[in-house]
Amino acid sequence: MNTNVVGVDMGGTKILAAVVSEEGNILSTAKIPTQAKDDTSIVIDRIADCIREAFQKSGVDANSIQAIGIGAPGPLDPETGVVIFAPNLGWKDVPLKTELEARIDIPAFVDNDVNVGTLGEHTFGAGQNVQNLVGIFVGTGIGGGIIMNGELFHGASKTAGEIGHIIVKADGPKCGCGTRGCLEALASRTAMAKQFQKAILKKKKKSILTELTDGDLEVIRSGTLAKALRSKDKLTLKVFKDVTKYLGVGIGSIVNFLNPEMIVLGGGVVEALDDTFIDDIRKSSKKYALPDTLKGVQIVKAELGDNAGVLGAAALARQRLRAG
Repeated sequence: MNTNVVGVDMGGTKILAAVVSEEGNILSTAKIPTQAKDDTSIVIDRIADCIREAFQKSGVDANSIQAIGIGAPGPLDPETGVVIFAPNLGWKDVPLKTELEARIDIPAFVDNDVNVGTLGEHTFGAGQNVQNLVGIFVGTGIGGGIIMNGELFHGASKTAGEIGHIIVKADGPKCGCGTRGCLEALASRTAMAKQFQKAILKKKKKSILTELTDGDLEVIRSGTLAKALRSKDKLTLKVFKDVTKYLGVGIGSIVNFLNPEMIVLGGGVVEALDDTFIDDIRKSSKKYALPDTLKGVQIVKAELGDNAGVLGAAALARQRLRAG
């Protein structure tokens, strides 16, 4: 009998579950709103319901489902499956693994959502057959994951991979974490939105973004940024010049320190833009990495898009099952 697993991508706004075959084929999916403001137990009920719906849609024998993998936001303990703190869910010390296994009598394995996305790219996407890679995902924030010797690297306190909080500009803008000069505070979509607000609203700079957003610069979508870049908007070009610079500083530092075979760039911002953005990041990285260290390091675009989370969670489930 073929064995299948379920991969779950859990976010602040939606829960996506997929039944995934041994070959990495997605057999079915189910998606429901997270509604994170509800009580924790209700949200976990919702995860279980989403998994059951994916079961039903797949048409496979329920006994063929061997395990569930979950990518959850925030720092967590991958051994116990406890989500330590997830601000966008309002969770603190939530035993997600135990609670989910009590609802669905199948082994469940939990890891950080960005770690899981990195594992997905390593197993099924851009990083196949690569033993050492770093995933960097640029969106609302900047997250990262590390694969060392073919396995996720968690570090001593299970928080390795917080690439968004590498300091790339001493005494730079304040980050949401409370520190100044983090990569996330200079190159995330949130950071870009702040730059546009300052330039357009305070300095009265002209930009096509005013038209594209109907004047609402609080939240600027990745697709909107892509349109502004295609139009050669001067302000957008200037902001992205700084973004690629700081991503280059971060990547150069990572390459100098870890010497991975590959850097995989993903997330909403990267996916929305054309390959020119990746080329500019490569050029910038060369300025900040030791020449000999950068040789042979591939800097590539992620391949799995929205499926990285569920496929990575499925890969996590299979890895943890094999490990016993």
